[in-house]
Amino acid sequence: MSFDAFLALVVYAFVTSVTPGPNNFMLLASGVNFGFARSIPHMVGISVGFFILALAVGLGLGAVLTAFPALHTALKIVGGAYLLYLAWKIAMSRSMGSGGEQKARPMTLLEAAAFQWVNPKAWVMAITAMAVYTNPDRPFLSVAVIAMTFAIVNLPTISGWAGFGVALRGFLSDPVKLKWFNIAMGLALAATLWPMLR
Repeated sequence: MSFDAFLALVVYAFVTSVTPGPNNFMLLASGVNFGFARSIPHMVGISVGFFILALAVGLGLGAVLTAFPALHTALKIVGGAYLLYLAWKIAMSRSMGSGGEQKARPMTLLEAAAFQWVNPKAWVMAITAMAVYTNPDRPFLSVAVIAMTFAIVNLPTISGWAGFGVALRGFLSDPVKLKWFNIAMGLALAATLWPMLR
């Protein structure tokens, strides 16, 4: 991969990682409700899960979904239903989970990693990156470089969303403001399904 192509890949990874989507809305809500430290497993899970998803897509999973449209449709339905479930949980959250006695908790590393497999934005990012940046002369190396580039760029980028959530904690310490913030985040998360439904 040439330096120009690699630079373009880094910019693509940054832009797609930093822009609003299911992961970032959930991290913003997690930063507000649980703080930065308790959101770290969620952040790491996103990066690990996307890294594995990107490798799988680059090594042929994308072609399997193209060959079997019913499998792709089933994945969209399961992913959409799970995303709506998460949106509902966020919207119904009413208190900052600062103690162990709280029922609400941040997403675990494994949950966040597994979510990438049903996250519509993650699939679009992975398929596009592999289609545009893979080098046919060195397919395995280029797939590994693309996946690793996303992992390196993704973690600090998405961390900013959780950090922004932490910055809002003082403002949202009022239960009424927190309630409306969580409802807004739940609706924003549900709205990320719109491109998938068109």
